[in-house]
Amino acid sequence: MEGGLGSLGINTSTLIAQIINFTILFALLYFVAYKPILRMLDERSKRVKESIDQTDYIKEQAKLAEEETEKRIQEASKKGQKIIQRAEQAGEEARQKAREEAAVDAERLIARAQGEIQRERDEAVTDLRHQFADLTVLAAGKVIDRTLDKEAHKKLIEKTLEESSGIK
Repeated sequence: MEGGLGSLGINTSTLIAQIINFTILFALLYFVAYKPILRMLDERSKRVKESIDQTDYIKEQAKLAEEETEKRIQEASKKGQKIIQRAEQAGEEARQKAREEAAVDAERLIARAQGEIQRERDEAVTDLRHQFADLTVLAAGKVIDRTLDKEAHKKLIEKTLEESSGIK
């Protein structure tokens, strides 16, 4: 066999030495470089997977937060609608109360005006009586051409007027 390999220009002892060197180099590279590189690649793969998982978790949390925010917005909208309804109802109640107060004030004003009219009417009737009594005394005095006791006749005329008309 040495003859066959030697004829090809291959030295058997060199070949064996190279095979041993290659095996030693391969074993050294396997333990020194290959395993740490594989370990580093495994760690990197693990970190990438963790990052992807963390990204998925963050996306899920963001989705939940968005749903929660939407729910709160809807609740706030409902509360806002209720507040608006209560404000409208309070406004309507205030308008109704104002109408009622205005009606009461109007009735008071009418009653006061009627009382004022009655008082002025009574004063006018009283004043008219006094004027009528004065004129009657004056006319009677001119007719009989002498002055009558003004106060006594005035009282007599007023009493007569009250008895005949029923007005006090």
